[in-house]
Amino acid sequence: MRIVVCVKHVPDVQAERVFGERGFLVRGDDDVLNELDENAVQEAVNLAGDDGEVIALTMGPEDAADGLRRALALGAHRAIHVCDDRAAGSDVLGTARVLAAAIRQLDGETPVDLVVTGMAALDGMTATIPSALAAHLDLPALTLAKTVERDGTTIRITRTMGVNDEVIEADLPAILSVTDQANAVTYPNFKAIMAAKKKPVTQIDLDDLGLGGDLVGAAGAGTRVTNAVERPPRAAGEIITDSGDGGTRLADYILGVMK
Repeated sequence: MRIVVCVKHVPDVQAERVFGERGFLVRGDDDVLNELDENAVQEAVNLAGDDGEVIALTMGPEDAADGLRRALALGAHRAIHVCDDRAAGSDVLGTARVLAAAIRQLDGETPVDLVVTGMAALDGMTATIPSALAAHLDLPALTLAKTVERDGTTIRITRTMGVNDEVIEADLPAILSVTDQANAVTYPNFKAIMAAKKKPVTQIDLDDLGLGGDLVGAAGAGTRVTNAVERPPRAAGEIITDSGDGGTRLADYILGVMK
């Protein structure tokens, strides 16, 4: 089974988010592999088994290679890094075009059975890349899976929709996105981390994929940041001294906040 797992190198969720003059998110030394993508890599490794291949794929600047190394340490066999300055400023539309083009190229070499993603990237939280990839590649999308089963060439998932669980399935090839409930990530030991340094990472650009700069980056984006303000500092909390009416005062406070 040949699986492509799409991953993203993102700012740490605890770090302050800052936009540059062009409206692009400023990235720094504290960037990490998107936490939800670790579940995607784990699910890909689980489904591939001992005789399958897992290929980690990302689009991003030079330091996005660090995210790929993390994916390799988690069990991916090799990685593809689409690195091109012309892709800077891509939104979901441009990112999906690039990733889909890279997957088509891989599929042309040897068929890709499954594309796996996390449920969302923690920088933008759009959660739309899986559906966008399905549209570009004309494949069924099994999204937000909390359980995943493979039966031959069929993938079956369970996902929670509102208060109900839903079971859906599709024949391969397909797009699969998983939540953090889908599996328990096996974190790499020192040996796995060192072995990841020797696994191949292939860097390609937009020309290799036959994409022009007008289709990706800021030029091809359907959205743009027009304004951003800093998050206000956290205000000091209010201390309620219980003089017998603490419960009532606390309830009144909560009701006031909810108005």
